[in-house]
Formats: sequence, structure tokens, C-alpha cells
Amino acid sequence: MAKTIKEEKGGPLSPVKGVVQSMYIKMVPSYGNNFFFTIGVYLLELFVILAASGSVMLLFGPYWWDLTPIGTFFRSVHLWAAEAFVTLMFVHLFVNFSTSAFKKKKLVWVVGSIMLFFVLLQFAFGIGIQGGFLSQWNAKAGADLWNGMGLGYWINPLNIGAVIGWHVAILPLILMMLMFFHYSMVKKDGLSKPYRKDIPYSMVPADHKQLYRRMVYVAAIVVVFALLFSAPYLPPLTIAKAASSNPQSIAIAFLGEFNYSSNTAQYLDTIDPYSFNTRSVYVTIPYDSYLNISRGTNYEAELLSKPNQSGYLSEAFSYFSNNGSISKGINSTNPAISMASELTVMAQSGTYQDVLQGEVASGLNETYVTRFLYDSGALSSEATAYHLRSSQFGMLMVGAPPWSIQYWLIPYNLLEIGTSHIPWWSDLENGTVALLAFLLLLVFPFVPYLNELPDKLKLYKLFWNRFTVPEMRHKKAPKSLGRKGKAR
Repeated sequence: MAKTIKEEKGGPLSPVKGVVQSMYIKMVPSYGNNFFFTIGVYLLELFVILAASGSVMLLFGPYWWDLTPIGTFFRSVHLWAAEAFVTLMFVHLFVNFSTSAFKKKKLVWVVGSIMLFFVLLQFAFGIGIQGGFLSQWNAKAGADLWNGMGLGYWINPLNIGAVIGWHVAILPLILMMLMFFHYSMVKKDGLSKPYRKDIPYSMVPADHKQLYRRMVYVAAIVVVFALLFSAPYLPPLTIAKAASSNPQSIAIAFLGEFNYSSNTAQYLDTIDPYSFNTRSVYVTIPYDSYLNISRGTNYEAELLSKPNQSGYLSEAFSYFSNNGSISKGINSTNPAISMASELTVMAQSGTYQDVLQGEVASGLNETYVTRFLYDSGALSSEATAYHLRSSQFGMLMVGAPPWSIQYWLIPYNLLEIGTSHIPWWSDLENGTVALLAFLLLLVFPFVPYLNELPDKLKLYKLFWNRFTVPEMRHKKAPKSLGRKGKAR
């Protein structure tokens, strides 16, 4: 009697269990319990792992997740859960593409494609806030892409504060809504059934126990990968480090910012974040700060007063290009050489980057610092040392080890390499091609002839065969099945 009462009341988790069970898909086609047709559940599981590990990381901050053993483990779990999530999304997409599931569920395909776009964006922003040199390099490359697409005013990966907002709040909320909508449509109509008459099947109960076992396996694989292949951390590049290792390049960068010949000064896009005056940002304001302490001669003002300013600048470029001494340059009779030398000494001390960072409203906005490092060539040199240059891996790498590659960006990277020799081809064209490719994916189910491609290639045989469909293990379909494979 007591047992009966206990069963009627249920445990404390009964309400939660009831809600979860109400979301179950009860009946599935006979192949529906196969791994490839249950990927959506593992994606939901990985989303929860990402949310949980990300929340813990956010609680303790960048120093903890970058430099402590337990923090590195959580960062590694987060990385491999993200890698698994993206990988399974592509597998899920390929399964539905191969079996032409989009023919009867076009809206499901569209919502899934939009989700894929936001997932890739979420992954990129995650790398941007990880910290370290990798974040600097990917943020710079990403900023050029967004600016090329005309969206730099709203999305600036060099502004870490804004990226954190995108990564931990805006995109997760969008993805949760899309996932709920996507799953609701699938649950309403059930798993996609074969559109071909030669694929027999019957409706069977969904094997939820097997599903839970696989979820344990997926979580275990993520943890094992996190332990064996720790998420790499490359120390961030600072202006002080760059100025100490190659002071002449930094001095040349100061001259380029002053006479508006640097990459940033000549940036083709006039939208944020690169619409600032490089002379003011990189020379005048920091130099005024330097003079307030040193009380020395204002060589910038002296240079501006010279009638032959271009001649002095040309001599200064030549001096530093020929490995001219910074210490001797301070006492030069050429005000351009003296100004650049003093700024370089300021950069070597570390105070220059502090002043530069102080010019922006937020301490998390690294636009000025990262752009200067790029203008000086230091960012590209460091990237070359880690094999992160666009001509090699571009934005593909999520770390130094060879296994840490964002393989889904390989087509875009090849596009960058293949068009690098075209003078008029820029980030705008690359971004346009990427956007058109996504739009094609989005409207694929609605394009005549093109949407018949999977069937013409007989890709359905990859997932509907005697290993996945019980009825196909026999030479003849069961008599209980109708012409369309449905149970009578």
C-alpha cells in the first residue's frame, strides 16, 4: 500500500520528468533509432554543455579560464563541445540533404539553415573572447570581413565588450528560439519518412534508453578530448613586445600613422570602426602624454611647422628602414626621426599602449591597439610564427596544434588565397560570395532541378540501406507494408 502511494506521488523530479517526456517523439520510422536520425537530440545536449561550461567560465573570468588548470579544462570542454556541435550540425544537414527530407519540410530546412549561420557566428565570437593572440588575429580578420560586408558599424570583433554581449546573450537567445521552433515542427509531423516508394519502413516506438546511452557517450567523448587535447592558449601580442623585438618597424608605423600612409589610414571602408584620424589617435594624443612627463621638445609641432615636411618624413622612413638607431634618433636634427624615436621608447616601456587603450570609452575595445599592431607588421609576423597567416590557414586555426582547425572555413580560406592576386578583389567581394553561398543553401529546397540533385546522385543510399532500415535486410519488403512502405 505504501509503495502504491509513493508511486502515485512520484519523486521530487517528477514534474521535470513529465515535462521532458512530453517533448518525446513517441513513434519513429524503423530507421529512426539509428544514430544519424537522432543527431538533433545530441545537438540539444551539447548546447546545454556549452551553456553550463560557458556560464562557469563567465563567472570566474579570462584569467581563470586561460591560465589556471581547472579553468583550462573548462575552456577545453567548451571548445570541444563547440567543435562537436558544429560537426554534428553539418552531419545533420548532410543527412537531411541526402535523404531529401527538405521536400516535404521546406520550412524546417530554412530554419535549420538560419541556425547554422548563427552557430558559425557564435563559434567565431567565442574565439574572439577566448583571450590571447589567437583572439587578436581572428578578431582582426573577422573585422575586415564584417567591414567588407558593410556591417562593421554594428559588428566590430575588435570590441571585446560588444563581442561578449553577442556571444553570451544575443546569439544564445536567438539560437534557443530557433531550436525550439525547429524541434516543435519536427515533433508535430514526426521524423521525415522516405519519399521514395522503394524504401520500405514501418513505424516503431522510439528507443529513448538507447538515446540516453548515446548522450552519455557524446558527453564522455567531449571530456576525453578536453583532457587529451587541451584548448591552446597563445599569449597576446603587446605593443611593448613588438617595440622591443623590432623597434624600427614600430617607428616606421608611427610615421605611417602621422602622414596617413598606414593600412588603417588608407582603409577603403569609411564606416566604423576605422573612420578615426590615425595621426590624432596614434601620434598626437600619446605624444602629448609623453611630453607632459618628459617636458621635452615637441618635435611633432616642429615637424608640422616645417615647409618641407615631406622631405623630413622621407628621410625618416629611409633612416628606420635602414635599421637606424632609436637611441641616436632621439637627438636627430630631423624632427620626424626624433618624434618617432621618442614614441618608440614610450612604446617599449608599455605606457604607449596604456594611453592608446585609454582613448576608447571601454577598456575592452581593442580596436586601436590591434589595428596599430597590424599596421606595424608585428601582428602578421607573429601570425606567421604560429602558421596563422591568411595564405596558410587564415581564420581556420583555433590554436597552434594542427588538430585545431575550423575545417568549415576551408572554402572561404581557399577563396581568399585564390583571389589574393586580383587587384580589385577585396573583403567585400569575399563577403558577398560567402553571403550568396548561404542564401543558396537557404533557398535550396525551392530551386527546381537543383533540389533533385541528391536523388540523382542516389545519396539516400548512404542512410537508407540494410544497415539502417530493418526491412531492407530481407530481399522482399514485409507483406504488412503498403506501396509507400507504410504499415497497413
